[in-house]
Amino acid sequence: MVCYHCGKGVLMGRTHTHHRGVAGGRWKKRAPKKQRVFFPNLQVAYIMEKGKEKRVKLCTKCLKRIKKDVRDGKSPFVVLVANEVKNKPALVKTQEVKKEKKKSSKKSKITEK
Repeated sequence: MVCYHCGKGVLMGRTHTHHRGVAGGRWKKRAPKKQRVFFPNLQVAYIMEKGKEKRVKLCTKCLKRIKKDVRDGKSPFVVLVANEVKNKPALVKTQEVKKEKKKSSKKSKITEK
């Protein structure tokens, strides 16, 4: 489990509970430390790469960076498919309008004859 862009992955570390000292000794109760695993917050995202849709895992930090770059008008390091889909309906609508105009012009030519 590694981020596609930045390579962020699993880290080993320790938990450290901050107990107050216990009167009369008993060291093990004061501040026990246990080994644990820290997992990155990876999310599934669909990106465009070489004109094809690709499923990858990106950490939330990279996703936030991509969304901010899109919002600010900069070119992001990866193009998300979700952003492409938002722009497609406008293109589809204009193409449909053009098709309707062509159909109506063909109908008018037929009625004129």
